[in-house]
Amino acid sequence: MSIFDDDRPQKPSAHEIGSDLSLLSVDELNNRIALLKSEITRLEEEVATKASGRKAAEGLFRF
Repeated sequence: MSIFDDDRPQKPSAHEIGSDLSLLSVDELNNRIALLKSEITRLEEEVATKASGRKAAEGLFRF
């Protein structure tokens, strides 16, 4: 064990749904909001990609 070890609990670098937010600062909360917004955007882009791929596949099988 190093002299630099810290016994305080480490805050997760990513947000965990349902986690305790009471120990986070306003800056940390804003960072988590930004993280979640970027993840929502990424998910929406993937949905759009899959939807367009599905439409293209459906178009191949229509007569």
